[in-house]
Amino acid sequence: MGGMLSKNDFPVKGRTVLITGGSRGMGRAAGRILAERGANVVIVARDQKRLLEAIKHIQEGAENSETQRFHHISADLSSPSESVRVIDEVATWNSGNPPDIVWCCAGTSHPGLFVDTPISAFREQMDGNYFSSLYMAHAAVNCWIKGAREGVDGPKETASNGKAAKPARHIIFTASFLALYGIAGYGAYSPSKAALRSLCETLSQEMNLYTAAHPNEAPIRAHTIFPATILTESYEAENLIKPDVTKMLEEDDKGQTPEVVALESIKGLERGLELITTDLMTGLVKGSMLGGSTRGGPGRILIDWFLAWLMGIVMVIVRSDMDKKVRDWGRKFGSASKTTASKQT
Repeated sequence: MGGMLSKNDFPVKGRTVLITGGSRGMGRAAGRILAERGANVVIVARDQKRLLEAIKHIQEGAENSETQRFHHISADLSSPSESVRVIDEVATWNSGNPPDIVWCCAGTSHPGLFVDTPISAFREQMDGNYFSSLYMAHAAVNCWIKGAREGVDGPKETASNGKAAKPARHIIFTASFLALYGIAGYGAYSPSKAALRSLCETLSQEMNLYTAAHPNEAPIRAHTIFPATILTESYEAENLIKPDVTKMLEEDDKGQTPEVVALESIKGLERGLELITTDLMTGLVKGSMLGGSTRGGPGRILIDWFLAWLMGIVMVIVRSDMDKKVRDWGRKFGSASKTTASKQT
């Protein structure tokens, strides 16, 4: 039992990690910790000066400066073509190998009351927080599965036949406490983060298709981090335009440093968690899943409590069953979007 409990589901020593938004805050802190654990680190951001400062800081933490490698790329990830370019550049730099882990930390917050927020800000928040992560995930996953999809589907030699299983590849999204619990003043920001959770859960199930259809390839795992307030320069700038009512609602949230958030996130990844929180309150809210949604009176609260207890059991069974169906489909039909039968109809 002790061996099982100590298993690390997120080994990084000797592996290549790509971090978007890696020039500051949580991304920079995560890069430093991963470097200390033996990873090769590539960071991506727009500001070239900040990139140079951050990569120097990260490199100084290397476990072995003679064997580990570090790289930085300036890119605007609101463009899908830029994400493809970044993945290609990392592969070229890494002797033809794509990154093993992609951690999407890039994002911005534009707080404001709903009616006061210009329509353009809603689009900008979706572009900067959701679509930038989606584009990067799309580019990475397509690169990871390209070789397998160009090969032949079907049973191959697996770990059970004597061949060691390849370590999993990871796509990591950075959402927010606000993806679980809406607070006045974040009408543009919260939906862009909630969308990441939905995307992660979809990918988590969908990746079973490729694992089953291509058992010789490294499995792909998806995760979402839900930090609350992170004490950074960006947070200080955000407070300059934040509505007062929002500040009041957040006054009991003392926040966490980027280093604490990054460390707690990595601990969750090492435990194999899919949805990861970095503080107690967010963990409790995540556990409820219904969060702070209006229940409709005392009677509804009791019903929701009972249903939450019941569905906590039911959904484990449902998820397991649906995952099995996806794997069975992959074994039977491969990983193509359309089966031969559907193409003929």
